[in-house]
Amino acid sequence: MHSYLEFEKPVADIEGKIQELRALAADGEAVNIEDEIERLKAKASQTLKDLYAKLTPWQKTLVARHPDRPHALDYISGLIEDFTPLAGDRNFAEDNALIAGLGRFRGQSVAILAQEKGADTQSRLKHNFGMARPEGYRKAVRIMDMAERFSIPVISLVDTAGAYPGRGAEERGQAEAIARSTDKGLGLGTPTISVIIGEGGSGGAIAVATANKVLMLEHAIYSVISPEGAASILWRDSTKAQDAATNMKITAQDLLQLGVIDGIVSEPVGGGHRAKETVINSAGGAIEAALAGMAGMSADELRKARREKFLAIGRTLG
Repeated sequence: MHSYLEFEKPVADIEGKIQELRALAADGEAVNIEDEIERLKAKASQTLKDLYAKLTPWQKTLVARHPDRPHALDYISGLIEDFTPLAGDRNFAEDNALIAGLGRFRGQSVAILAQEKGADTQSRLKHNFGMARPEGYRKAVRIMDMAERFSIPVISLVDTAGAYPGRGAEERGQAEAIARSTDKGLGLGTPTISVIIGEGGSGGAIAVATANKVLMLEHAIYSVISPEGAASILWRDSTKAQDAATNMKITAQDLLQLGVIDGIVSEPVGGGHRAKETVINSAGGAIEAALAGMAGMSADELRKARREKFLAIGRTLG
């Protein structure tokens, strides 16, 4: 049974009627209801298709945050063979919000940086809801250094509301850690690909998304601040988050048009949470194509291409 979002209520109502008919049939109280069930299933499918064909930016935000949406660990499990996690920043502690390690992607050795939100209460607490502390970004720098030393491509999976804003994180140099991770990503001499699989929130995202190719899932979001945060600053009213989401240009479609990202990974009708394996495989195909496009490029060529990409964003938006 799916967890329905508020705007999906028409679909929930139809699928609820289907469940009622099946329950009646199981109790022997209905006669030959298969035709009616098939009709309702077709209606539910079409209604879902119509809804997702015209999602507002706020509705896309809700889809990007859906609790059943595939998380970073799902992508690692589905795409990376022989994944070996590497822990710790060699300075303070391990940060479970950012998972890092080495593995093989379709026959090629890769380094992985992945922000994991967690799938239930226990895992969300363990992974701090995907909000990394300074040690997470320092771990990312360590893994990027290792990847460059051995000429291994870096794949980052972005899904965070933002870097952790707690006092301890600030005391340990959160801003400096984010800046160094961003700088390291910009200067890497190996191919880098970032996929925004859910939320790409602020510096917490850009710290591991300064890549040669930045891809977004169709219903992911990527922004300098959350819609709620922007509404609180601009209007001192977090209930205006829907207005903020619309004005901030946070959707994959807007960001592709603005040149901030390089491609969109399509999702199944109704979002990736309705067909996890399908969307994970689609992301894998996009990553494979991006890596193939950078095959044979030298370290200097990769750095130059990445530099031009990000300078072009500034020129376009300036």
